[in-house]
Amino acid sequence: MIPNTGLALLALFLTASMARAQQPPLRLLQTIPLPNVHGRIDHFDIDLKGQRLFMSALGNNTVEVFDLKSNKVIHTITGLQEPQGITYAPESNRLFIANGGDGTCSVFDGTTYQLVKSTHLSSDADDTRYDAAAKRVFVGYGDEGSAGIAVFDAASGDLVETIPLPAHPESFQLEAAGFRIFANVPSAGNTVDVVDRKTRKSLATWKLGSARDNFPMALDERNHRLFVVCRDPAEVLVLDTESGKVVARIPCVTHADDAWYDGANQRIYVSGGGGFLTVIHQESADHYRKVTDMKTLPGARTSFLAAETRRLYLGVWGRGSQPEELRVYEVVP
Repeated sequence: MIPNTGLALLALFLTASMARAQQPPLRLLQTIPLPNVHGRIDHFDIDLKGQRLFMSALGNNTVEVFDLKSNKVIHTITGLQEPQGITYAPESNRLFIANGGDGTCSVFDGTTYQLVKSTHLSSDADDTRYDAAAKRVFVGYGDEGSAGIAVFDAASGDLVETIPLPAHPESFQLEAAGFRIFANVPSAGNTVDVVDRKTRKSLATWKLGSARDNFPMALDERNHRLFVVCRDPAEVLVLDTESGKVVARIPCVTHADDAWYDGANQRIYVSGGGGFLTVIHQESADHYRKVTDMKTLPGARTSFLAAETRRLYLGVWGRGSQPEELRVYEVVP
């Protein structure tokens, strides 16, 4: 028999476990109104040391800079043409902004916010990524016939080289322990193109079958899993990065535009225009379970996970009487 004290401790443990299980995986901390921002909101990046968040306000032709201590806008970069992707290079204190409207990558000083350099790519400069080890910024650009990923030196802002792709890349991911780039290329037959960023050579093209419009993407490098989010049907495809084989499919929010892998909590977060944040739990490398569809608002398409501070930021594109806003969520372990 279990002593009374043992039963009491067991009951406390079970109660605490049930309480944790019932907690939502994300808790809304603050909603920040954006009265001077109008139109579609695109991607984000963060300056952890300086505690700043950068938001591409595509429809407003601006980048909004937030102070994360006060959660207020402290600066607005103007004169942009549909800013989409944005990368902050901390070592050089440079801000790289990809403009879809004129196909340029604009480089700004991270202190003065003055323009340092602007490089014209063929068209539609879009998603961006940072290789901290190589001190390189990667920018997807172009349309069919002249598309690829441009590579910039993070310190000088100079264009170093371009990596060709068959059509415009949407989200792409860089291996940290290797040299592969995984790129969603929906307009080239809904494929994932794999290229070597050292040799610039194509390694593989993975077809997604009947899944279409593969836009967001996230990477679990440790478990060799790539999360490819499609819009038709609305689902997350889990690919083995060694073979390209689809090992799982999980339904998600419609019109997805961002996806994040939270390795500490074994979760995937997907934000989309359908008005939800889909949260998926990774039970193993091949098994996944949708935890919840957290209600947001239609037009809340893009997001940013700051894993180091356990915060998820969600951009809300206002519709009708609903104004633009930035929502701040706490990641609940």
